[in-house]
Amino acid sequence: MSELSPVLKQATPVTVDHGEGCYLYGTDGRRYLDFTAGIGVTSTGHCHPRVVEAARAQVGSLIHGQYTTVMHRPLLELTEKLGTVLPAGLNSLFFANSGSEAIESALRLVRQATGRPNVIVFHGGFHGRTVAAATMTTSGTRFSAGFSPLMGGVHVAPFPTAYRYGWSEEQATEFALRELDYLFQTLSAPAETAAFIVEPVLGEGGYIPGNTAFFQGLRERADRHGILLVFDEIQTGFGRTGKFFGHQHFDVRPDVITIAKGLASGFPLSGIAASEELMSKAWPGSQGGTYGGNAVACAAAIATLEVIESEGLVDNAAVRGRQLIEGVRKAATGAVGDVRGLGLLVGSEFTTPAGEPDTATASAAQRLAAEKGLLLLTCGAYSNVVRMIPPLVVSESQVDDALALWSDVLDEI
Repeated sequence: MSELSPVLKQATPVTVDHGEGCYLYGTDGRRYLDFTAGIGVTSTGHCHPRVVEAARAQVGSLIHGQYTTVMHRPLLELTEKLGTVLPAGLNSLFFANSGSEAIESALRLVRQATGRPNVIVFHGGFHGRTVAAATMTTSGTRFSAGFSPLMGGVHVAPFPTAYRYGWSEEQATEFALRELDYLFQTLSAPAETAAFIVEPVLGEGGYIPGNTAFFQGLRERADRHGILLVFDEIQTGFGRTGKFFGHQHFDVRPDVITIAKGLASGFPLSGIAASEELMSKAWPGSQGGTYGGNAVACAAAIATLEVIESEGLVDNAAVRGRQLIEGVRKAATGAVGDVRGLGLLVGSEFTTPAGEPDTATASAAQRLAAEKGLLLLTCGAYSNVVRMIPPLVVSESQVDDALALWSDVLDEI
């Protein structure tokens, strides 16, 4: 009798029977308000009727058409539709399956396009679990431990995590940019640096938004030294932050973005977007894959984009995000050292009276919330940040319900 790996651990005790909108229904008959969204994946909620119908119809006509062998209509239509929402100039796409694949594809592109060996990532970033992506991940050692040696050519610069440093955002930003310049002098000369790879909001690193001065500082240095700027939009894309892409909050131009998660409402689909000029510098044969751009996933993604547009979900994420973060801040007790986020990415960092990370209390809060019917996750280097990631379809009353449950949790712990 086979079983799942014992290393896999569920964050909640729920075994799901079915999902609908912002709710999951357990085999125990209970209804749970799902503020995990499959780690930010089910952007249109669970089983949105338009996504279900699109996938169902596609299954009946073509399930798999390997896209370097044959072309299929859903992939062509999705490519065209993404052109209406992608940042200006990013008009060339390559599709894969997972976020890690998208990151590795971006890494391969920037190295081949520039002929430079090194990339710079930022402390607290999460980019995936495959070897190259895990090498670039610094949100926790669990993602890269135990299978060294890792890939060479990756250097880590500070991210402006003001709360951790105990500084103002301005001080943290000045420090981060100053240390980046020092890194150029000591670890990776600009002429050896292919790209900066950065999340607009640190995800697994603790739901820490960047800021305009920091990202514009990266853009200025990229332009000055011929370095490419890659935004990892895997968790922040497709309306999650209250704008279509997270970097759009900061008035900064990317050279490449990586996409996945909320793109297809739960179907595995990822990709990278760049200018045609840049994408053409990829070496022949360097882009491909058996399942990338799967026809059913593409059909679901087309329906997802239509739902995001027709139901105004980007604006909803902005409005409900403000409601959520204001409510979480109001509910915070002395156990919560910081509340932060952007749009429908909201984190509560638990700390001891001495200001140290309080993993035990964060875990207790997350477990108690599940017992009360609110599903949440933790993140951060110490797993002491409880994060809320509801679907973009979340309503005002559902946010109120979640806040009431969360307030009860904080009162009890």
